[in-house]
Amino acid sequence: MTTADVDITITVPELGEAVVEATITRWLKSVGDAVEFDEPLLEVATDKVDTEIPAPAAGVLIEIIEPEDTVVAVGATIARLGVAPPDAVSQRQPEPATQPPAPTQTPDDLQLRGEEEAADQADRVETLPRIRRTIARRMLESLQISAQLTTVVEVDLTTIAGLRAEEKQAFFDRTGTKLSFLPFVVVAAVQALGEHPIINASLDPDCTEVTYHGAVHLGMAVDGPKGLMVPVIRDAQNKSIAEIAQSIAESATAVREGTIRPDDLSGGTFTITNTGSRGALFDTPIINQPQSAILGVGAVVERLVPQHDHGSLLIGTRSMAYLSLSYDHRIIDGADAARYLSTVRTRLEAGFARAELM
Repeated sequence: MTTADVDITITVPELGEAVVEATITRWLKSVGDAVEFDEPLLEVATDKVDTEIPAPAAGVLIEIIEPEDTVVAVGATIARLGVAPPDAVSQRQPEPATQPPAPTQTPDDLQLRGEEEAADQADRVETLPRIRRTIARRMLESLQISAQLTTVVEVDLTTIAGLRAEEKQAFFDRTGTKLSFLPFVVVAAVQALGEHPIINASLDPDCTEVTYHGAVHLGMAVDGPKGLMVPVIRDAQNKSIAEIAQSIAESATAVREGTIRPDDLSGGTFTITNTGSRGALFDTPIINQPQSAILGVGAVVERLVPQHDHGSLLIGTRSMAYLSLSYDHRIIDGADAARYLSTVRTRLEAGFARAELM
């Protein structure tokens, strides 16, 4: 550092609506390390999301004020960055270390190492990450504060499977997004909410008022490397199949790359989880509070299915899937859930026109 260098304080930025503090989970740089502008400096965790805080300028990290595992308020100073001339920064870059050649291992060495590894197979205890602790708490709370029940129907997606097979390459060329079955199910599920507003509603904590949401802010559950997150697609009722497919892909990428913003995870009115992407036939998903329902989409499988055609019994291969709706029985009855799922099934089995993919 020279007398012309300037110290910059690193503070905790705004991390989303109603987020007032965060936990420093990991420093990605050490004191003395050179950093580039916008390069991640550290990771923090909130009740809503894990995220990275980038460097506001290029320079050298000269002090870490708040260590790992510290809870810090939004706006708090956590480090100091020295903004050095570019040549000074480059001079601090360490030379790559020369790795010595690996020693040759003899059969006696391998046998000894195997015996040591066998003796070292003890239980491993790890601290549960903050985001996993938050998920655990919310899932338990959801079951404790609402009366949850699940209804399941089976849907024939053969017509959609044919359209998808014909159009998926052109769809990808046009949008840059792969065409899966999920966007079709999402569009049908969102459209059906207009006919069954109780499914897109929220009950107040005192069980005295129900809010029927005018818009569908759709939560899409995503299995990320740090745990389950539910980014929200705003005003899903106004989006086409192509727009839904792109929104799903963008949200999933943001979760898996750790760039999802806290505000993208709040405000949902209804949630869909695609457990079929991992091969599950169906499940009983837990409601994402304060919502009143969540739709689970099972794997699409080909099965031999009997059908009646003008009095004749035909058996053919069909593309079938299960849809499971978990709902809050305090305000949604089984008949309500069944009627909603029936509307979704009818829409899907009717199929979509090629023009609806544009």
